[in-house]
Amino acid sequence: MMGMVAAWPRSMHRSTYTRMLLLQDYHMNVKVAKKAIIEGFRKADESLLQESAKGNWQDGATAVCVWVLGQTVVVANAGDAKAVLARSTSTDGEGVVADTKSPLKAIVLTREHKAIFPQERSRIQKVGLIATPDVHSFELTVKDHFIILGCDGLWGVFGPSDAVEFVQKQLKETSSATLAVRRLVKEAVRERRCKDNCTAVLIVFKH
Repeated sequence: MMGMVAAWPRSMHRSTYTRMLLLQDYHMNVKVAKKAIIEGFRKADESLLQESAKGNWQDGATAVCVWVLGQTVVVANAGDAKAVLARSTSTDGEGVVADTKSPLKAIVLTREHKAIFPQERSRIQKVGLIATPDVHSFELTVKDHFIILGCDGLWGVFGPSDAVEFVQKQLKETSSATLAVRRLVKEAVRERRCKDNCTAVLIVFKH
């Protein structure tokens, strides 16, 4: 299972997504999956540079993706797109989720690459702008309910905890991940007046 949000042209987004999906032999090899994601970002960056040169653009892009390999989740991001995990804090004595209706904790899985942060500004000045994403992985537990992937526009009007609470409420009402994420984006654009790109993907785990 894979989710990806990117603020580059749709054709390049689709191309990168397809490259990773075609790696069927790698679907249980985390190390190779990480390399495939990095290569996908590199190829997308090359395509964007070519398109930019043709159109005399001066554009950049942000992207985040999640690849679920069995019980392992691989997360990658470049720029300020985020992935946020919703995790239960209420368990019984055996570590099993006791109350799925209790508030969920929002855990940010990505590190923002923003020049407003001194450490990040120093890194950018040292190495320049590169398309290599931060990539890491973690193991799923029964306490993990869903992951929200969103570009910077979504997170400009939603805080991580706010978004998790909103999606949890929608899933209780609809039991549909598709409808829940549509309502999330609609809320961001129409009600909270998001003025930037606003794209989101919702991955719901069934335990």
